[in-house]
Amino acid sequence: MEIANPGCRSAKSWPRVNSGRLQLSFRRSGLLQIILVLFVIMFAGSVGAGGKEVIRLGEINPLTGHLAQHGQEIHQGVVYAVEEVNAQGGIQGRPVKLCSRDDQSRPEIALNQAQELIFREKIAGLVGGYVDSLVAPVSELAARYQVPYVASASLQQALTRQRRNPYFFRVSRLDGIVEPLSRFIDEKLKARRVAILHIATPGSTEFAASLRDNLSKVGIAVPLLEKCRAGSRDFSTFLLKVKQAGVDILVSGGFYPDNLILVRQWREMRLPLKALVAPWGVAYQSFISTLGRASEGLLGMCAWNPGITWPGTEAASCRFVQGFRQRFGQEPNTTTMHGYTSARALLLALAQLASRAEPLTGPALSQALRKLEVVLPMEHLKFDEYGDPLYYRQVVVQIQQGRMVVVYPPERAKGWLPTAPSLAE
Repeated sequence: MEIANPGCRSAKSWPRVNSGRLQLSFRRSGLLQIILVLFVIMFAGSVGAGGKEVIRLGEINPLTGHLAQHGQEIHQGVVYAVEEVNAQGGIQGRPVKLCSRDDQSRPEIALNQAQELIFREKIAGLVGGYVDSLVAPVSELAARYQVPYVASASLQQALTRQRRNPYFFRVSRLDGIVEPLSRFIDEKLKARRVAILHIATPGSTEFAASLRDNLSKVGIAVPLLEKCRAGSRDFSTFLLKVKQAGVDILVSGGFYPDNLILVRQWREMRLPLKALVAPWGVAYQSFISTLGRASEGLLGMCAWNPGITWPGTEAASCRFVQGFRQRFGQEPNTTTMHGYTSARALLLALAQLASRAEPLTGPALSQALRKLEVVLPMEHLKFDEYGDPLYYRQVVVQIQQGRMVVVYPPERAKGWLPTAPSLAE
């Protein structure tokens, strides 16, 4: 037995023409609702909580993959810089939105992410980047579409010297590492024969060649210069070559995980060396904690670390360290500061444009970056005509009793280098 619902009419009771009109009306109404929702979402993404138009910045870093450790550190520095500006009211009252992307430590992914940020997110500028194999393709795309890119960690000279790119800037440069290191090896270590290991990346390869040339000019022999793949698990064969070459100094252009393995195997083999210098990877508290006593006497380099800062920026450096600890619950390091510095450069240039009520276009932002001059904890930052930082200089540190102590240059040294460091113990 069926019970009819007196408040409803079956579909058959509607005339055909009315049914068609009603369906069309529903379709139009639904389409309008969808368009309205999409408009609201798009509008909400470009307007902050206070009704001010959002300034969108893009960031690309290796947050996963074999370079993830340093990529994450750069990311934290960028995040802190953006949050710092927003806590102060944004840029002329406009909030800054950071659009972060993971390049997975792969160049092709970095390029795809840059395209999405430029075309979909409509970013005003780009920051981030670790190693030049990831930075290079992004810099070329950014130039093509006139989007300024301030790279956080880039060294390959060809990116600025061989390709004039008015939209590419960086806060580090190869000369700021090679020149002080060359002088240190000559003046302080009194080296006779040096072995150089480097990773098969553009920046590390140029580092090795440039260091060899500088040492050769002052009469220091480099009988062994060898390349290896990033992420290598065994350096024993290379270390045997080091022993056979009779060198007194070993310089490693490897990254953090490479140097962990290299130092452990060198200690196990007890090869006699006057010094082992690793510009990248040693000057990290986590490296010291991981190796323990095996890290004693090692030499590394950094542009900044807690307690190691550009002269005159001690107070600003302390504020950064305290704020970073509170925000992330951990210590910042030199890689973190590279991310922070690159983001600060872009934000300061944007602020200068906004203060003059100038449009935040790519060409205008590029010009503002070229005129930028500011003293930050890592460096006195001013870009030269190529987009390289004029005053970027790293210091040499030695691990002494579990601490990083600056031993070169003399004007920034905080401790003494042992006359004859015994590192094979």
